[in-house]
Parts: sequence; C-alpha cells; structure tokens
Amino acid sequence: MATRATTTRRGEHDDHQIPPAIRAAGLRKSFGDQVVLDGIDLEVPEGTIFALLGPNGAGKTTTVHILSTLIGADGGEVRVAGHDVSRDPDSVRAAIGVTGQLTAVDNLLTGEENLLLMADLLERFDLVEAARKPAATYSGGMRRRLDLAMGLVGDPRIIFLDEPTTGLDPRSRRTMWQIIRDLVAGGVTILLTTQYLEEADELADRIALLDHGRLVAEGTPDQLKRRIPGGHIRLRFAHPDGLEAAASTLGEVVRDDEALTVQVPSDGSVKSLRALLDRLDGAAIEVSELSIHTPDLDDVFLTLTGQPNKDKEKEPAR
Repeated sequence: MATRATTTRRGEHDDHQIPPAIRAAGLRKSFGDQVVLDGIDLEVPEGTIFALLGPNGAGKTTTVHILSTLIGADGGEVRVAGHDVSRDPDSVRAAIGVTGQLTAVDNLLTGEENLLLMADLLERFDLVEAARKPAATYSGGMRRRLDLAMGLVGDPRIIFLDEPTTGLDPRSRRTMWQIIRDLVAGGVTILLTTQYLEEADELADRIALLDHGRLVAEGTPDQLKRRIPGGHIRLRFAHPDGLEAAASTLGEVVRDDEALTVQVPSDGSVKSLRALLDRLDGAAIEVSELSIHTPDLDDVFLTLTGQPNKDKEKEPAR
C-alpha cells in the first residue's frame, strides 16, 4: 500500500468550528417490512470529503437519495446547506449537484449562461475535443468526467458522488481523484459512496461505515484503522546479538531469527513509535531497518461488518 505523507486531514480537527454542509439526526427509512436505515446520525463539515462505506444493502444509496431529495425519509431530521430537506427541497436542490442527474440545465441561468457554463466545464474536464462526438463513443473515463461535469452545472456547493470511479482503469481513476481533490480545494463539499476502500482511504477526510442500516463506525481513515488490532512495528537487525537484545528488552514480540526481525505490537501512532525508539536508545540497541504496519480499511471492513468487502474489485496490473 502506498505510503501517504504525514499531513493532517481536514476532518481530524476543528470540525466544530466549521458549519456543517450536511447534518442528519435519527434518519430512518423502511421499504415495507424491511428497515433500511435505523436511526442514522451524520455530520459533514463544509469543504471536506465524506465517504459512506458498507456492504450491499447497508443503506448507502438510500442515504444519498434522501439527502439529495430523491426520496423522503420516514423519520429524523435532515439539513443540507442549511435547508430542511423535507420542508424546503427546492433550496436544497439549488445548492447540490448529483452525478447522473436527468438534466444539466440550470433554471436560474439564461440560455446563454447555461451554454457558456457548459463550455467552461468541457474545457475544465478536458472534453473539448470530444464535445461534438456522441457520448456513446466516449471511454469509461470520459463518460465519468462528463457525468461529473454535468453535476457541476449551477456551481453547486455540495456534490453527491455515487461510486464515481467504478469500472475505470487505474489511470482514469486517479484522474478522477485529482478532479475531486481540486473541487474540494475550491470549497466544494463532497459526499461519496465507493466500493474501493483504497479510494476512500486516499480521498476521504472522514468515513462512515454502515451495516444493516446502522452506523457502526465513523471517523478519519486513520482513526478507524487504529481501532483494529494487528498493527505492529517491524524491526530488522544486522546481527543476531541485536535481535536477542531487542527481544529481551521489549518483552512480548514476535521474532523471526532467520530474518533477524521482531514485530512489536503498536497502533502506529507517533507516540507509540517515539516510546519504542526511546526504549531502544536507552538500551543502546541499533536497528538496521524499521517499518510500520497498520491495518487497512479492508481489515476495518471485515472486523466491523463481519464480512469481507465483496464489492471490491482488484485493479488491473499496471
């Protein structure tokens, strides 16, 4: 898994100082006797990326449909862009963009302004050369970019992306990732559902994990991964003496005498790493190589839902 720079995610601090773009409290929805959402609470700060994850049937799409005014809730309170979804759906619709909408015409703009805006979006999404070609001839990546561009008509403050990169090759997927990051850098709030856990890990400031209509976990990707056991720091030594000294000093470790390594249980935090290095330094033990291994979102998904991510598709070999 690619190593990410140790920068602080927007969603990890000061969320209470940012007015929420989306807030749902006690959200409930049933279809007949089937309870799809059973009291969901969500809060999405402005200018962040929030990802909804969960197995098939967990309630992800239903949540997005309610938040974007496509269907009504049976209970709970929902506000999007400061507007009550049930009482003022038109104001909500004016503030949001949804990929896959049936129309890209903004009723608040003149015909000329609509055309100028579309021309700007075509250029922004590198679709000018293909603008006069039938959309049926577009590649998967081009169709996804066109879909997202149409969702941006009207300059929405909040965008709902439902699995925006499904079926794309790795290069097209990363192009979409950069487009999404650029939108958020410009102040847009994005709520996305995705079947790619790597995508949520790369993009999301915060993640909500749904299972059987209930919210089972919510936090930053790193916070979620720290909840799962199995993280460790792997130390490699140049000589057996170093291995013996480390095993004796550190206590409960998993050692591999042939590879000259030990694995020390750790949550991967800076605090635990600093404590380990202080112990090694205090015992004058030299380490040749150090690596940190933490659970990934696949481990989180499996542990918290009790099942593997069956929707996950393996990327084609690069």
